Amino acid sequence: MSSSSSKAKTPPKAPSKASSKGKSKTKAKASVPLPRRIAALGAILALVVAVVAVGMAMGKSGSGSGKRGPSASGDPSADPMQGAYERAEQATSRRKDGDPLALGRKDAPVVLVEYADYQCSYCGKFTRDSQPELIKKYVDQGVLRIEFRNFPIFGKDSERAARASWAAGQQGKFWQFHDEVYAKLRKGDALAEDKLAELAGKAGVTDIDRFRSDLNGSASEEAVKKDQEEGYGLGVSSTPSFLVGGRPIAGAQPMAAFDEAIAQARAAAAKKSEK
Repeated sequence: MSSSSSKAKTPPKAPSKASSKGKSKTKAKASVPLPRRIAALGAILALVVAVVAVGMAMGKSGSGSGKRGPSASGDPSADPMQGAYERAEQATSRRKDGDPLALGRKDAPVVLVEYADYQCSYCGKFTRDSQPELIKKYVDQGVLRIEFRNFPIFGKDSERAARASWAAGQQGKFWQFHDEVYAKLRKGDALAEDKLAELAGKAGVTDIDRFRSDLNGSASEEAVKKDQEEGYGLGVSSTPSFLVGGRPIAGAQPMAAFDEAIAQARAAAAKKSEK
């Protein structure tokens, strides 16, 4: 996905196929394989992002605000990238019953997939500023489903926090823990295991021993790795990054950008259901 003025710094590139050949067979078996349909979308979304980046640049040069206005056409079929958006939405939206890392109806017409790191300041900004409004305006109305993906890119502390969020989710407190961590910027020692256990308690996690066990278990490692591989396969290179009905948004963009993407994705879903 493309970068923006409001994104965190770009992480190192994912290991190449050539460098991964020397890994042991045991480690290869332990990793979660990336679905072929996700891998195939990398090239498609690279084109999508290029088109979006050009559009944003044109918007900035025309108005100086950097904000994108409404599309010229309300007909989603007029967008040449609509097919790519639909394929991206189908490949990334899990829509699983009881998913602790999701908010909203499973059959909501629009799904927002977020790739984020707990040490990312702009991810916290999105959580504090935009997420509550999205929930009130769209999730509570049955229009939007939010699916979170752990995408730690800033090292071991980020990975530990990601696994801790998954562990909190095993006791039904993912979103409470997620919001607690993002209540302010936390880095390094602030995300040590003992600190994360304290935050879990504040978030309502009752069995802290189980929380610690889940945090350090193989299931949390595999779950986080699955989210990471999905993101890297799509070309995600910074946080926060979003797909809204398959439409890429990079960085903590203003609410208007999400409103527009949701409106377009909702119109496309409605048109598709008419066929």
